[in-house]
Amino acid sequence: MVTSESIKNHIETSMPCELVHVEGDDGRHFSAVIVSAEFREKNMVQQHQLVYRALGDRMKQEIHALSMKTLTPEQWAENSQA
Repeated sequence: MVTSESIKNHIETSMPCELVHVEGDDGRHFSAVIVSAEFREKNMVQQHQLVYRALGDRMKQEIHALSMKTLTPEQWAENSQA
């Protein structure tokens, strides 16, 4: 069964990230906050595509739904101060 921790670890090993936080306890539906410099100058769709690419076949076979909030380090710093 897929866990939040296994998704987090997979993202962290597949792309450079400053922060990855994944929640979800039913083994199929998850939500994530991902902060990465890789997201700079990319729109939200492109950012999500980077994460989907990092997860590879897991998105097709093991994960039914993944809700994401993707941020650059600068956006994360702004949100953290708000």
